[in-house]
Amino acid sequence: MTKVDFYVLPETTSEARWLFACKLAEKVQRMGMRVLIAVDSEADARKLDELLWTFKPESFVPHQLINGGKPAPVEITFGDQAGDHQGLLLNLSNTIPVWFSRFERVSEVVIQEQQMLATSRERYSFYKSRGYPIETRKL
Repeated sequence: MTKVDFYVLPETTSEARWLFACKLAEKVQRMGMRVLIAVDSEADARKLDELLWTFKPESFVPHQLINGGKPAPVEITFGDQAGDHQGLLLNLSNTIPVWFSRFERVSEVVIQEQQMLATSRERYSFYKSRGYPIETRKL
């Protein structure tokens, strides 16, 4: 069964959320797990693609937009495509992708912004009501 992690950040900005997502993707990829990052739009996907190249000068996270050729350890999707990923779904989108349950793990990143907190509570209730094991990590 898919395990769900909520990472609760003390920050209020979406930039902090995306930077944390880059760090988490890097860490998980180095552990040997493939990562799919879900965002809402192609513009978001391109922004995240750039951030993964630049968020830390000494870092290298092999990544690409989904279906960009040969599969990469970290891929970014903005639609209904999940490729052949089954490791970690790092969900930065406004919805829960319908195919989330095929992943070993789902990570949700929460910031201290009212709309984000409300959405995160709804997601938590969704996962909990369906019996998914949830862990909350306050950072």
